Amino acid sequence: MKIKLLRYTKKAETICASSANICYHHKLSKLNDYSKIKELLSTIIMNKHYSVLEHASFTFSVKCVSRTLLTQLTRHRLASFSVQSQRNVKIESSKKNFIVPDKIKNNKIMLKKYYLLLNSTLSLYNELLQHNIPLEDARYILPNATITNIIFTMNARELRHFFSLRCCNKSQWEIRNMACHILKLVKAKTPLLFLLAGPYCVRHEGCNELVPCRFPWKKEVLKKATSSRELKKI
Repeated sequence: MKIKLLRYTKKAETICASSANICYHHKLSKLNDYSKIKELLSTIIMNKHYSVLEHASFTFSVKCVSRTLLTQLTRHRLASFSVQSQRNVKIESSKKNFIVPDKIKNNKIMLKKYYLLLNSTLSLYNELLQHNIPLEDARYILPNATITNIIFTMNARELRHFFSLRCCNKSQWEIRNMACHILKLVKAKTPLLFLLAGPYCVRHEGCNELVPCRFPWKKEVLKKATSSRELKKI
């Protein structure tokens, strides 16, 4: 998995803070004071006034992830997606074109059977193409493990929602790894927009899952981007 932040709204924190400011004043005033911007954004996040965060957007390139991950990612509807097409791009005959979960890698017997099935699938896939079956039809036999490349864009509000679900330890491992990596990327660029972003247990005491995990996130995880005074407000 390779993830890169391609683009994000310039002066995103200032724009979102200005948007919050206009909600309570007659005129749009320029905000140049970082402490004022921080105070405004902290207030709107604590009060769940998330609509102003929609003015900041982030575009990511995600390479070498499974179609299984893609299925989950596209459930987040307030986003824009561009995906490598199996209708136009031939899948090469290589193990590198498939994701292998660690639990299968660590089981030698199952790993052998896993590769046998992949090799059999690739063999039939290529045979179909050799018999002039078009890519759009041959792709029907490809498994969810097949890798793909994605470019997607989300605004800051939807990203916070995405993190609340996908950074959770109960989330599926592949998309959880992606979400946690993306969280680090955006917090490095715009930490004020992602104050206390993460799974539900970061913002609240406890868990909203029916069966909580045994290793919930700790609030200390995000202390580098959050002052102790702000943490006490939760």
